[in-house]
Amino acid sequence: MRSRLFRLVAATASLVLIAFLVPLALLVRQVAADRATTAATTAAQSLVPVVATADRGTVELTVSQVRATSRYPITVLWPADGSLIGAPAPRSRALRLAARGRSVTAEAPGGREILVAVQGAPAGTIVIRTFVTTADLRAGVLRAWLILGLLGIGLLGVGLVVADAIARSMLGPVTALAALSQRLSGGDLDARIDPAGPPEIRDVGAALNHLAGRIGDLLTGEREAAADLSHRLRTPLTALRLETESLRDPAEAERVTAVVDALERTVTQIISDTRHPRRSGGRCDARQILTDRVAYWSALADEQDRPVGTVLPDHAVPVAVDGDELAAAVDALLENVFAHTPEATAFTVRLEATTSGARIVIGDDGPGLPGAGLSGRGRSGRASTGLGLDIARRTAHAAGGALTLGRSPSGGAEVTVTLPAPTEGS
Repeated sequence: MRSRLFRLVAATASLVLIAFLVPLALLVRQVAADRATTAATTAAQSLVPVVATADRGTVELTVSQVRATSRYPITVLWPADGSLIGAPAPRSRALRLAARGRSVTAEAPGGREILVAVQGAPAGTIVIRTFVTTADLRAGVLRAWLILGLLGIGLLGVGLVVADAIARSMLGPVTALAALSQRLSGGDLDARIDPAGPPEIRDVGAALNHLAGRIGDLLTGEREAAADLSHRLRTPLTALRLETESLRDPAEAERVTAVVDALERTVTQIISDTRHPRRSGGRCDARQILTDRVAYWSALADEQDRPVGTVLPDHAVPVAVDGDELAAAVDALLENVFAHTPEATAFTVRLEATTSGARIVIGDDGPGLPGAGLSGRGRSGRASTGLGLDIARRTAHAAGGALTLGRSPSGGAEVTVTLPAPTEGS
């Protein structure tokens, strides 16, 4: 913005100065030429009374005296014998024209000659000639042009200084607005700005402050509502736990209790996350998380006669994702398998360590995905919330990875989640 304003002011000021200084420079040159021509003409006309009434001797004496005091050469064409009195001069076409009784001013090599015809003299028409050199015609012009050039440069410099001051007065508030936007986009909803600059920019700053406050209020309300909803789930969970204690089969009671414990931990985590959202970052062992989640879902898979295949490395695979977040994402993907494929449909969980992190692939032998792409959050073509894939996608993107959809070798659905490796010190 600053450079653009500089270029705009420089171009505008240059055009204005050229439009003003070029005609003025030409006028200065014309005035200098007219001044020199007028002075020479005055010197020549001062001899008119003498040459019109006096004899040749008097004219020669007077011409000698004028030449001694005048800077312009004086020549008198005597008509009686055509001789020249005073400074030598070429017999130009203008001189011959003046001898016929016509006063003229004509350009000549090296300057300008001025011819005054004096009629009515006893000897006939006498011509008084003077000559102005090119140097005399341009006397003082170069100095005047230099002054005009310095004046133009000075005016251009003043314009650029003023443009710089205006640019700084506008650029500072705009830069502050950009910094505030960056802080807000980074999650710092407490960031504010002191509106400054022109009225329009101050209005933008005030509106951005109001928007940040409004966003903070909406997020706070949403978190409280989610936390309250999660907290209300504790009542039915407590009732469910009491029901499990009444089961007569100890193994069945233990299994249902484990499920209730996991659900209660999930609800507790939701309450904590909604009240105190976690920043991006963290690390965990993807192999351990997958081992735990596959073991958790294997009980349900056994009930539905689903073959479960796992391909896991023999060593730890660290990834830059919090363990609870990765577990929630894997649960969401496995839940989709159970929800959208018939019973007895096999599925496979595969973990591959890569040079940049890890790749998690969950595929099944079901009918495949209904669409070619990832549905929007909360939208599903089946009886579900439509949030499962979106939870996994957001977890991958928050860590700097990605989620892609495809088909498994058997023609079913296949979801691939790529995750980066944790950085040093994380």
